[in-house]
Amino acid sequence: MEIWEDKSFQDEDFGERDFSEFVFRRCSFEHCRFVGAILSEALVEICHFEECNFSGAQMNAFSARGSSFSSSVFRGTYFFVAAFTDCRLLGADFLDADLSGITISNGDWSWVNLRRQKLDKISFRGLKLVESDFYATSLKNTDFRDTDLTRAEFRDADLTGADFRGAILDKVDLRTWNLKGVRFDIAQAIQLAQCYGVRIEEDNVRSG
Repeated sequence: MEIWEDKSFQDEDFGERDFSEFVFRRCSFEHCRFVGAILSEALVEICHFEECNFSGAQMNAFSARGSSFSSSVFRGTYFFVAAFTDCRLLGADFLDADLSGITISNGDWSWVNLRRQKLDKISFRGLKLVESDFYATSLKNTDFRDTDLTRAEFRDADLTGADFRGAILDKVDLRTWNLKGVRFDIAQAIQLAQCYGVRIEEDNVRSG
């Protein structure tokens, strides 16, 4: 096992390199290329990756804690049973990535591209997911409780059994959803009714 600490890199090409079981601590990578690299079972702690390309990388059982991957690309990347804790992935692109069994705890995943993914039973609970794109994604029994989904996109997504209780759904067009089996709280049910023009009024008439 090799450990990298307090290192900084810019415009470096790490493509195809084997970083299996590496430990990265307090490292910074800007505009770096990890295309086809092997990062399986690697541990990343308090690191910063800005606009890095991980396309086609193997990141199975990869673990990241307190790290940032803003505007990074993970197209076709393998994340089987990977774990992200308290991480920021603003604007990250996961097109065609394999996210099977991924675990996400806290963090900010706003503006991420998760289109056409299979994310059944994944927990996003408590995450910030502002303007994230779940177009045509399978989200059966997925946990979105207490998330911030402001302006998120869910057109053509399979939301069967998904739980949105406590989530912020501001400026989300619920009329585009297939609502079969979706779980809402009372406030969200009112929001849904209002999307269809229903007027919610308190009954002040009392019998006397």
